[in-house]
Amino acid sequence: MVIKAIYKNGVFEPLEKVPLEEGTEVEVHPRAKFRNGEKPKSRSVKDYEAFGMWADRDDIGTGVEYVNRIRQPRLKRSE
Repeated sequence: MVIKAIYKNGVFEPLEKVPLEEGTEVEVHPRAKFRNGEKPKSRSVKDYEAFGMWADRDDIGTGVEYVNRIRQPRLKRSE
């Protein structure tokens, strides 16, 4: 559920009717304000340091092959 609200004078004021009981505890995840109204450039997975860390490994194969291999024992148990 998403509840749009504005923070004023130390209180979050909903912008619409809220389908919650009074006193319900909630978590608030505020959106960051963007400079010049533009969203920040999204990062490619290639921008992370961990990208390619297994590129030189011969024992893994493709990602799909690796995942299928490590799942195999579990799949045999459930049959």
